[in-house]
Amino acid sequence: MIITTTPSVEGKQIDTYYGIVFGEVISGVDFIKDFSAGLSNFFGGRSRTYEDELINARQEAIQEMKSRAASLGANAVVGVDIDYEVLGANNGMLMVTASGTAVHAS
Repeated sequence: MIITTTPSVEGKQIDTYYGIVFGEVISGVDFIKDFSAGLSNFFGGRSRTYEDELINARQEAIQEMKSRAASLGANAVVGVDIDYEVLGANNGMLMVTASGTAVHAS
């Protein structure tokens, strides 16, 4: 399946628009990850723990969006946008949302 941030697929014509599809992931950051990230914040440098969590959440959201598009008969998702939010009382939850328009392009 083609996933693109552009409104079209180069070299292909969009035959059918199926509508907007979403993939959402809400991921909690546990105590160990939070402690490890706090050390990076204190001593400086990148927080590999949070980076890995963000990468995994983004990949899962894109995969969920692709699955929903495929279930509609789409072979591409155009105009893809990825959004990130923190949730919870202590900002301990990460929400990643992938959205785009499911299409069939030939």
